[in-house]
This record gives sequence, structure tokens and C-alpha cells, in this order.
Amino acid sequence: MIQTRTETIALTDGTGLRLTVAEPDNVVRGGLVFLHEARGITERVRKLCSSLAEEGWLTVAPHLYHRDGTDELADDQCEHEQVRKLSGESVLADTDAAFLWLTDRGVPADRQGIMGFDIGGSAALVVASSRSLGAAVSVGGSGILDPLSAALPPLVEVAGELACPWLGLYGDDVETGEVDKLREVTDAAEVATDVFRYPGAGHRFDLDADAAAEAWRRARNWFDLHLR
Repeated sequence: MIQTRTETIALTDGTGLRLTVAEPDNVVRGGLVFLHEARGITERVRKLCSSLAEEGWLTVAPHLYHRDGTDELADDQCEHEQVRKLSGESVLADTDAAFLWLTDRGVPADRQGIMGFDIGGSAALVVASSRSLGAAVSVGGSGILDPLSAALPPLVEVAGELACPWLGLYGDDVETGEVDKLREVTDAAEVATDVFRYPGAGHRFDLDADAAAEAWRRARNWFDLHLR
């Protein structure tokens, strides 16, 4: 498996943004910004980044909790408190820096995409509604009708403004009605969209290996289709 590494870059607000990077061994097909789960840059996140790099994608995961000096939450830390500190402004600042990092390494804008897992899936939709990218995939993530934090919008309020092809993949931790509402809004967007819900898959797709494998296949195919 491709090993990840961590780099730090300076932001205009004077903070240092840490990035977990997974680089393909051979030809780079394009670049992906990967947004982490609620507990931060976990071993699962690093493995997912490595898997994307093995597919040929130069993958960079910004540490969204870096302003608190946090990479991964400790067992006794509450993820909900950390998530409530996220804002649209901070997420966009961190992802803009990650996309610039990809550009500086020769990845053109039309071959750059974003993928988010868990709360990162929610953040990925916010980014895809504000930035012109090649493609976006959200794997899970709440905040569809009720926002994750006071400084993030409900996803249904921004999903109609999607500026790039977007794929949403959800387990049964998100209510059917919420997924249906999100599908209704994204169907009206001016870009290609698709939404799937996997009953029984559980939170973070951790209860159904078949559903997880099928969702992973759909995500890879989405990038194959739109980032070329």
C-alpha cells in the first residue's frame, strides 16, 4: 500500500495547514482533495487516501481541525463539539489551499476533484456548490436539513447551486426523507448529479461490506467519467 506523508503549508490567516498526502507511484491521472471523517485524520482516512493514490490520483487531505492543533480526536474527545466549530469560510479556505497545492504540482483544474467521508461528505457538497471543479463525491454526512454547525448552511440550501458533477452516497444513518429531499434539490442543478442510499450500511458504511464495496466502485467510476 502507498504510504502517506504529512506536509504543512502557510495560510494567509497566519496559520499552518497540515496536509496528509498520498502520491501515486506511477502516472498521475489527476488530483483529489479528500475531506476527513468527524474524528479527523484517522487510520481509515489514510487508507482511503492511499487507495485513491493507487488508482492514480494524487490525493491530499487537509486537516480541517488544524486551527485547534488537532489531527485526530482522542477517545475522550467529543466529535460533535469539534464539528460545531467548522464554518463554510474555514472549509473553503482549507480546500482552496489544497487545490492550489495540486495546481502547483501540475494538476490542471479540470482534473481536480473533491471527495468527502462522513462530515467530510457534507463539507464536500458545500465546496462543490461554491467552486468550479471537475467532480465531487460525498460519502455520507448529515446536515442536510439541519446544519452541522451555526456557520455551515443546510445542504438543501446550497445543493441546487452545484458547480460540478456531484455524486452522493448515503448509509441508513441518514433518513430516507432527507436523502429524497437532497435528491430532489440536486436533480434541479445544472450539472450531472446522482444520489444513492444503502439501507443497512450503517454509519460510515461500517455494517455492510458489500454496500461499502459497491459505493467505492461508484465513486471511482464517477471520477473516471468526469476527470478526464
